[in-house]
Formats: sequence, structure tokens, C-alpha cells
Amino acid sequence: MKACVDIGGTKVAVSLAETGSRTLLHRHSEPTAKQGANDAVAQQVLRLIDAACAAQGVKRESLTGVGVAAPGPFVLNAGAVELTTPNICGGMAGAERGLPNDWVTATLEAPLRAHFKQVRVANDAVAALEAERRWGALQGLQHCAYVTWSTGVGVGLCVDGHALAGKNGNAGHAGHSFVADDDNHDALCGCGNRGDVEGLIAGNSIERRFGRTAEQLFTAAQQGDKAALDIAEGLVRVMGRLLYNLIATLDLQRVSLGGSVFWHNRDWLLPRLSAQINGKLPAITGGVQLVAAGLGSQVGDYGPLALMD
Repeated sequence: MKACVDIGGTKVAVSLAETGSRTLLHRHSEPTAKQGANDAVAQQVLRLIDAACAAQGVKRESLTGVGVAAPGPFVLNAGAVELTTPNICGGMAGAERGLPNDWVTATLEAPLRAHFKQVRVANDAVAALEAERRWGALQGLQHCAYVTWSTGVGVGLCVDGHALAGKNGNAGHAGHSFVADDDNHDALCGCGNRGDVEGLIAGNSIERRFGRTAEQLFTAAQQGDKAALDIAEGLVRVMGRLLYNLIATLDLQRVSLGGSVFWHNRDWLLPRLSAQINGKLPAITGGVQLVAAGLGSQVGDYGPLALMD
């Protein structure tokens, strides 16, 4: 039995899976801990694992491994991953960002390793990439990406058949790149940047910038609200530029898209995002596909399983 942990800026979810099985058991989910000591998320994960084990009637000690998909960036402390996640750690952008803590990092891997022999922590978008390559919309592809548009904006990259990791496991943090041509001082990202992609279009940024949740904004846009439509089309341009840059830089075959902002508006967003790519530098973009995640809204749950499978 393995524990599958999906940490996000909004929620933490834990499921169990039998060795060799894709069936996820006893999923427990809570809003992500953001108060108290900076090991609060790790302690939450341990508690949720215990709850899942109790529901399955097994002991924590019987688990053979724990896979953790977590939003980065990561820093390594004595070889163990700590989170410097903009939507969790409030110490990077300061009080203006509005998070209820002053954490610069959140410890994660070390507290888990104190209880489990096998722990693998990876960026959540990289974990989702691996799940999509194994069971979803990226099967059989050697040059591809998974992009999540959710509370934050994350990317997992595969080139020449290899998922990219980087020196600290942070490859793919394109959500903190800049694609706009002004400073966008209203777009403070939790990492401290102003005007990066995540600061402009992430789910939490939309509400701070425009006074409407992503759900409210895109619903209004699809109902013909002119002001909402103008804003939504601007958000599409930003994400479209990010996707184009990834394709042009890495010569990708297909990009799988997920995350709550995208998923709940996928029928409206997908053709508009594709239009941002089609016809631009066709030697590279010709034939490239943007597709909805094959694992749908469960891609985040399957990511940790893919890390251990």
C-alpha cells in the first residue's frame, strides 16, 4: 500500500493505492494549512495519511512508500525538499500578498522521512506530466508538456523522452516568467515578482486584480459581459504567449492542459488558446496540439501515484 499526496495552494489531498493498482482509495482532502509553524503542511499530510490508513484499516507503518506532488519552487536543506511556494509561504512577497504567515520556506520532506523509509517529492506539474504520459493524453510522446492553470500556473516538461528536473527540481517554473510588456504593478505574485505570468493570470491573482473569482469572470465572459470578456481575452493572450514560448523553445509535439481555471472553462478556453499558437512560426508550431488533460480533474491525484509506479 502506498500513500499519494497532492499538495496545492488551495487544498491538500491524500489517497492510498495498492501496489500495482491505479485505483485510488480513501481520498481525504482539506484546505492547505497556512498558519502556525512552518511544518504545518507536513503535519497536515501526516494527519491525512493517518486518516486514510484508518479508513482502509491499515497501519501507517505498513505503507511501502509515499509519493508527494507539491507546488514549487523547492529549496534543499541537507538534501531534503522544503517549499518556497508563492501560494503557501507568505514570507517572500510580504504582508501585501495577504497570506497569514511569514514563512520563507515550509519544511516538507524531512518530517515525512522521519516516519517513512521511502518518500519521493516532485513538483506537482512534473508529477502530473508523468501521469499524463503514463495514462493520459501524452502517452507515447517524447516531446511534450503538462501545463496547469489553477491557483497557480505550473509546467512539467518532457524533452527527448526525459522529464526535466533541474538542479533543485525546479525545471518548468515558467509561471514565474515574464511575457507582458509593462510592469503590471497590480499583479503581485507570491514569489515577490510583479507582472509575471502567475501574478497576471493565476486563479488567486484574478480575484485580487479584478474583484471576481475566476469562475465568476469566465462565466460572465461566456454570457457576453463585455468587460469580463475583455479581461478574459487578455488572460488568454498571456497564457497563449507562455504556451507559444514553451513550444518554440522546446519543439514540443503536444501540450496537455489542466488545473481548475482551465478545466472548468476548457470548452471556451481551448480553441482560443490554440488560436494563439496556430500560424505562428509554422515550422515549429505546425501540427502541435493543445489538448485537455486525459486524466481530467483527477490528474493531480494520479501524479503522486505516477512518481512511485
